[in-house]
Amino acid sequence: MEKRPAFLAFTTISLLVISSGALRAQGLAPATLNLASHDQKAADDMVQIITSKSVQETADRPVHAVTKPRGPVIVKKLAPPVKKEPASAIAADSARAFVAEPVRPMDQQTVGKTTKRGSLFSFKSPEGKKESVPVITQYYPKQMVYPFGRVDRHIDTRLMQAASIAEERAHAHSRSQCWHYVKEALLASGVIDSRPKTELARDAASELVSNYGFKKLSVNDPFSAPVGSVLVYGTSRSVGHVEFRTRDGFVSDFRSKTPSRRPLLGVYAKL
Repeated sequence: MEKRPAFLAFTTISLLVISSGALRAQGLAPATLNLASHDQKAADDMVQIITSKSVQETADRPVHAVTKPRGPVIVKKLAPPVKKEPASAIAADSARAFVAEPVRPMDQQTVGKTTKRGSLFSFKSPEGKKESVPVITQYYPKQMVYPFGRVDRHIDTRLMQAASIAEERAHAHSRSQCWHYVKEALLASGVIDSRPKTELARDAASELVSNYGFKKLSVNDPFSAPVGSVLVYGTSRSVGHVEFRTRDGFVSDFRSKTPSRRPLLGVYAKL
């Protein structure tokens, strides 16, 4: 029974010692813990040193304001707004400019009366110059018109067949065998029953009249010769030429729209 009070007394004494030590430590500790106080003080000292030094220097030398001369103010003018013109006005201006081009003089015989005023075609020459020429709106007034051959019912119809055969066998250009091709066509059509023996084209007229019953027609213009008739050209000193009259030209060993330029000896046909 005596051990329990002694233990309680020891425990009570120990608690009192511990609590007294804690109170002492709390009294020695600062009220607030400021960790950045040392660094802040050093920073304040540096600020004070720099400030005082700068004040001493500026006190000796007065501060003057630095001013720079101001340059002239440049005002940019804005471009006026572009006004869009309608397409009709643009087309009219271009048409006036097109008509106003200087006209290059041309030969009046070439132009004739087929041009209209204001109808010009403008272009640049290889030298870079602007030139204009009139626009031809009609056919050339002196165009070449070759009349068609007329059909004469009084002559042998086999002559027209002979002219068609010669036209089928003819070439684009002469081969200097006109009388030879005319002979072959006459034989092929049956208008003659034997081959003519003359070699020169100028002799074809006399042989056709004397041996094959051909007649000389009263025609002096080759274009007026009837279709199928035989035209003989030449002189006494030339080889001559012979050809058929067709509906749209003349034919021998070649086709042509125009007759021969040699002198016409005569137009012959078999009636």
